[in-house]
Amino acid sequence: MKQTDLSRFHVALILGGAAVMLSLAMGMRQSFGLLQPHMIREIGITAADFSLAIAIQNIVWGMTQPFMGILADRHGARPVALLGVTVYALGLAFALTATSAWGITLGMGLCVGLALSCTASNIAMSVTAKAVSPLKRSMAMGSVSALGSLGLTLASPMAQHLISTSGWQTALIGFLALAAVMVPAAFMAGRADQIEVPAPLGAQQTVTEAIREALGHRGYMVLAIAFFVCGLQLVFITTHLPTYLDICGMDPSVGSTALALVGLFNVIGSYLFGWLGGKYSKRMLLGGIYVLRSIFIAVYFLTPPTPTSTLVFAAAMGTLWLGVVPLVSGLVIHLFGLRYMATLSGVAFFSHQVGSFIGAWGGGLIYNRLGNYDLAWQGAVAIGLAAGLFQMTMNVKPSSRILAERAAAQGA
Repeated sequence: MKQTDLSRFHVALILGGAAVMLSLAMGMRQSFGLLQPHMIREIGITAADFSLAIAIQNIVWGMTQPFMGILADRHGARPVALLGVTVYALGLAFALTATSAWGITLGMGLCVGLALSCTASNIAMSVTAKAVSPLKRSMAMGSVSALGSLGLTLASPMAQHLISTSGWQTALIGFLALAAVMVPAAFMAGRADQIEVPAPLGAQQTVTEAIREALGHRGYMVLAIAFFVCGLQLVFITTHLPTYLDICGMDPSVGSTALALVGLFNVIGSYLFGWLGGKYSKRMLLGGIYVLRSIFIAVYFLTPPTPTSTLVFAAAMGTLWLGVVPLVSGLVIHLFGLRYMATLSGVAFFSHQVGSFIGAWGGGLIYNRLGNYDLAWQGAVAIGLAAGLFQMTMNVKPSSRILAERAAAQGA
């Protein structure tokens, strides 16, 4: 079946499934920080223990993402997504019954990390790119990314309410219910597997050749290296902001409201950057996001936090949150085409997750040793500014193979 054969209803079904799957996978994962103060007190773990579990989650996600991308490119997104939902639920169950740091690491770290590589942005963007025409692709990816952020707006207040009324274990039971909703969403998104990807006019490329081609492209390497800072900044905030507010004496509801605002304003930001990416330079927009995030982080942490400043900070960061997703995905397609998008996006995503590992675990180590987060946020700002400027230098000339294919297609 060709993309042009799809009705509007079927396109909406595929995009809706991708958005719901992404929304719930990311919404639950980004709300884990709300559990940290309570797990520290009740289980007896340290901030470093919890941070290590989240760091392992991110590095496992990054290490397995290229392989899940290869499986999705070869066998389809549906079986990969259903595997991810199953492993996600298993991870939540391990965390629910945890009595030590090991249980948290196994559940929130290893299992959820693997599950995210099957259900989150990379698979959702691959499905979206197949379901729409090239002219609508950037906007569609921005829209799915935008709708995918609503999960945080749902999961964060729900988790905080359940924690306050019934305990953190009940919050995890609520997350298990959300994981069950991901099953039909994975089936809907998986309809994109039936869509044929146009074959290249030249010789068929293997996945090994595609990866080698990408790693030899200087622009792709700049994209991947700069992507590091995205993971570092965002995971530092989702993991440690609730604890930072707790030690500042703020009500726990401020942290959950802040995370919900991140999700809400991310809807606006993701849609906005998806639209802008179809009209303006994706590399400049991407670099600008990294720079603006760094400025907002510096301004927030340089002043004593208040509920108002925290919510304003959350709204500002939310606007810049997942706006990178349609831009990075669009650049990968521009450079190398659609055939191995999930694979090549997954390879670049490994750099993102190395940054996430450092943002989660490094923030916890710094807090444990120094008693504050000053060095952590200062490092996030410095690296973010450097990466943003570096990203703006990216070479966006498509690979020679893609240039030849496009020239042949125009000639034909």
